[in-house]
This record gives sequence, C-alpha cells and structure tokens, in this order.
Amino acid sequence: MGWELPERFESAHGAVRWASSGQGEPVVLMHGTPFSSYVWRDIAAALSGRYQVFVWDMPGYGQSEMRDGQDVSLAAQQEVFAELLRHWGLAEPAVIAHDFGGAVALRTALLSGARYRRLALVDAVSVRPWGSEFFRLAHDHAEVFTALPPLLHEALVRRYITTAAHRELRADVLDDLVAPWLGPVGQAAFYRQIGQADERYTREVEDRYAELDCPVLIAWGEQDQWLPPARAKDLAARIPHAELAWIGECGHLAQEDNPAQLTALITGFLAAGEVSSAR
Repeated sequence: MGWELPERFESAHGAVRWASSGQGEPVVLMHGTPFSSYVWRDIAAALSGRYQVFVWDMPGYGQSEMRDGQDVSLAAQQEVFAELLRHWGLAEPAVIAHDFGGAVALRTALLSGARYRRLALVDAVSVRPWGSEFFRLAHDHAEVFTALPPLLHEALVRRYITTAAHRELRADVLDDLVAPWLGPVGQAAFYRQIGQADERYTREVEDRYAELDCPVLIAWGEQDQWLPPARAKDLAARIPHAELAWIGECGHLAQEDNPAQLTALITGFLAAGEVSSAR
C-alpha cells in the first residue's frame, strides 16, 4: 500500500494510528466508511506544503485496532476524536470530513464542544436516512453477512466499494481500499461498523446544525449514488451560512473521482479564512 500511519494513540475505544506532515495552521482530514485515511493520501500531500496536516484511522478501520466487542459507533468515534484533539493540542483546527467522518465532526462540535476554524463536509453523513440500499441490508442482517465465506465476502466488498466511485477505480487503489476488510479480523470489523450504525446519532443533532459558528463548505459529487445530491441541499438548508459546491464527474468517493477539483475547493476554502484573518 505504501500508506503508513506511524503514530499510535490509546483511545477509550482502541488504539488509533495517525500521522502528521507539514507545517502551518493545523488541518485535520477525516475519512468515512468503509474507508480509511488512505483516501486522503494525495490531498494530504498537497496540503502539507502549506499546512500541518493530521490524518487518522478511526478505531475499527484501516490500520487502527479492530477487535471483537469493540464499540465503533458514531458516539464512540465522537469521543475518540475529542480525545485526539486534546492529545494533539489543537484548540481550533480546520476540519475536512468525508462521509461518516462528517457526522463525527458535527457531533464533536455540537455535543463535545470542539471548535473548528473552518469545516468542510464532503459527501457527508449528516441527515437521515443513512447509506445505500446494501448498507441498510447489511445493517439489518450483520450476523448473516459476517458468516459469509471469505471469497464471497471479498467479492461483495469489492463490488460495493466500486459503487462509491463514478469513474472506474484503478486496480491497485481498489485492492488497497478492500485490503483492511479481508481475513477473519477484517471481515468481522467490516460488518461490525455497519451493524452499529444508528440513525439516532444524527437525529440527536440534525436540528442544531445552524448553531455551527464557523465557516462551512458543503462539497458534493453530482453523481453520488450513496448519498444523493438532495441530501446536500437538505444539509445546506440546515446550515444557512454554508457554501454549497458541486463536484462534477464525481460520485461519493470524491478523493478518487475528481481529486483536482476537490483539492482546489479545499485550498480555496482554507485560503479564504487566511484572507479574512489578515483583515
């Protein structure tokens, strides 16, 4: 894979692997499900020329700890992110959050009191209903899916992940996206994170999004099949001061479909904050 997270933090819900690179104002990149910080590899490299960039894998994902009985729910990830911000000593970072990471960032701000300099939500889990048809099916029958023969499980995960992208994923990238979910530990972890998904965790905060007091960018793939563009419009209506930007020729996995446009949106959004601060 060539993507390594050398640092380790013992959180309340398992060991978290993380990394930082670059110097400057802090920017935290947050992945979604069923992904990991790997999806941010190219954009992290681009941003680290100007910012100190933090990436991390949530417990139960990527290179972080996966174990039986682990709590990988949205509430648990909120707790872990709040812990990490304290561990890193970040009082008010910029946060760029994709998919499930968006829900984690939103809850951490509204329920844990975290403050962000700026917040970008990229095809973010934020309003009900969650996920694709497969996601909801696997959620309701997680024990059955966990028992699938390994080869069938791998084929299913591969096909599922390809539907997140509008363009065909490169073979090596698809291999890397699938790899954490293979083997007995990875297969159990894959269905654990789906099985613990509970829409009550966004229901608790959906009506409070207007309370966000930082600049917010909502970036969304025009061809997102997992979280249709109507969700972006719903989220934008709940955050009246947010800027809504569409990413062309792009599905749910914007980092792979159109990294150039996404990077441009993010850098422009971050730079706008620097201009405002200088005035």
